[in-house]
Amino acid sequence: MMGVEELLRLTVVALMSRSGERQNDLADGLGLSQAQVSRKQGGRQHWSLEDVDGLARHFGLHYLDLLAGPTHAVGVLHGSIPALRPADLATPAPPAAAQLPLPAVQLPAQPPQPSTPQAPAPRPPVQPADAPALRCVLCGQPCGEEVDGYAQHLSAEECTAAIAAATPAPEAPAPAPAPVPPQLPAAPPTPEPAPAPSAGADPAAPEAESVPAPAAGPSVVRGPRTYASGSLVDQITGRVHEVLEECSGDLEAAQGVLLKSAIPDVMTFFKASRVGGRYEHSEFPPTADVLKKRSQKGADEIWEGRPKWRNPHVFQAAKQGEEFEVTALDMNAAYLSAFKSWLPIGQLREDTSGVHDRKKAGVHLITPASWEHTDLPNPLGNRMEPGELWVSESTLRLLLDCARDNLADAPTIHRSLVSGGTEVLLEKLRRALAEVRKTALAEGDELTVNYVKSMYSKLVSTLGESTANRDMRRPDWMHIMRAKAFANLWMKANKIHKAGLQVVEISGTDELHVIGDWRQVFAEGRDLNQVKEKNTYVLGGKG
Repeated sequence: MMGVEELLRLTVVALMSRSGERQNDLADGLGLSQAQVSRKQGGRQHWSLEDVDGLARHFGLHYLDLLAGPTHAVGVLHGSIPALRPADLATPAPPAAAQLPLPAVQLPAQPPQPSTPQAPAPRPPVQPADAPALRCVLCGQPCGEEVDGYAQHLSAEECTAAIAAATPAPEAPAPAPAPVPPQLPAAPPTPEPAPAPSAGADPAAPEAESVPAPAAGPSVVRGPRTYASGSLVDQITGRVHEVLEECSGDLEAAQGVLLKSAIPDVMTFFKASRVGGRYEHSEFPPTADVLKKRSQKGADEIWEGRPKWRNPHVFQAAKQGEEFEVTALDMNAAYLSAFKSWLPIGQLREDTSGVHDRKKAGVHLITPASWEHTDLPNPLGNRMEPGELWVSESTLRLLLDCARDNLADAPTIHRSLVSGGTEVLLEKLRRALAEVRKTALAEGDELTVNYVKSMYSKLVSTLGESTANRDMRRPDWMHIMRAKAFANLWMKANKIHKAGLQVVEISGTDELHVIGDWRQVFAEGRDLNQVKEKNTYVLGGKG
């Protein structure tokens, strides 16, 4: 016997099919993510009672009609079957669209008859044992078509005809009883507050746009998506579900497939994010000499400013016996945050004006100013050789910001290779990956978390002269994004310093060691704008 939840899933499929909705539309209406709806419909999570109320409001039905099965629910939705209990939306609403609760109505022993004999709605009879295997999920009658893997008729008229064909003619027409409209009592009950907008969206999400209600049909208040347009998020989560199905639910095998396809997948998603963009970027522009590797395993001439620094004062005091409690902090998704970089759009062109144009991006030949702060790392990293050097856009902008904060003089720009630039070229992709990652972390879905991590890290590392990425060759983008990750880490160290705490050590793209209460500076967690504690240790002492 089919359980209530399985019946509810079939009902949701039938209602979505008849109303032309997709899972992301339903997710918006319920204030959930598309991944959550997919898991609930796939049986990997349960529909809760609160979800049932939300589904009923979304489709404009009473929850009793929703739980009565797909045939009944679709019939009520289209008006061919009377409701077991009228939905809240059936009551005339005031101009403010607030919905009044209906009075309690005692359910009759038998389902009420239709108000006119022209619209009979008897339950379908029990089918014989040799009936066809395909039965419509809407009306329960035999049919020969499938939609999205479910047998169903293609129109309401076909369902009506199938029901009529399977229903024996009545012996004598019964007189139609008078309609039974819901009667309001003399003292109406206190109205419940109107349903609030969906609370599934993250209040901290940047610039989310509300989805407008449909022009026709029941009024539905839909919450905003948290980060990105649903289509790109659906493509990413859909890829995970597709591989899981191919691997018959084997998580380890699915992870192997996803990590292997991470590079072509992320390039596919990137191209999808650029659909409708205002400009076209160059994927294989001519590579400038300074961006070419000097040998097969060598490097080019761009200095990225990779930070690796220890506070000499703290370590000297620790050697003398002073004891410090140090916290090692880990920055979350450093390379994903670095997607928000100023990137050149087209081929790099030479500029010898010596002036930095903030509307352009590229690589620059500079002479940096001296760095005299011993309690902060040099923004250039461990650069020992004096004189000129090539740096990327991210490093130059960091040096100019330090000059504006009076931390050092501005660097001298000798020559630039630049193109018109933008900071939002990868923004849609960044937001989509961030939303999928955030949802996966909340649900404990490590498979999706690892897949997203593999995509954003491999995208950055293969944009140069790598044979693993055949869709694009932009070594300038690779250097700019990697340098941006280093710059972000340096700016966090500077933020700690400005708060009066001590920076002990900084290395790589995501490791920062501090002395003091770091929680007054950073929020703790695994989101992009948060940091997490790696470990705490004691430095120095007489032990």
